Amino acid sequence: MPSALIEVRRKYSRPDEIAIIDAVHDALVAAFRIPVGDKHVRLVVHEPHRFAHAPHLEHPERYTLVTIDCFTGRSVDAKRELYRQIVNRLGAFDIPANHITILLRESALENWGIRGGQAACDVDLGFDVNV
Repeated sequence: MPSALIEVRRKYSRPDEIAIIDAVHDALVAAFRIPVGDKHVRLVVHEPHRFAHAPHLEHPERYTLVTIDCFTGRSVDAKRELYRQIVNRLGAFDIPANHITILLRESALENWGIRGGQAACDVDLGFDVNV
């Protein structure tokens, strides 16, 4: 059950915001093989002056930071696939590949309280994190 946060420097239309959220979620489903209904994705629009970026960007208003917190266990290949999927899917919104940063943070199962305050290591997740 990864938790994703998408941060952007410009406003998108409501349908595009929903589609951006879906794009990141769909990338997680494809690369990490999580259940389709396991959707924990947020989108935050920052005022540009409150969200710094690298000075070399051609379209700084399109800079996008995707931060994903997840359980430890995915292979390097699964992570590479996730990065590729996210960049490809966000490209549909004219976000250049080199304007996307993806930060993946992994935590042990016992560090997640889920399903009524249970440690994730004590719960049948319904999917394998070792992909």
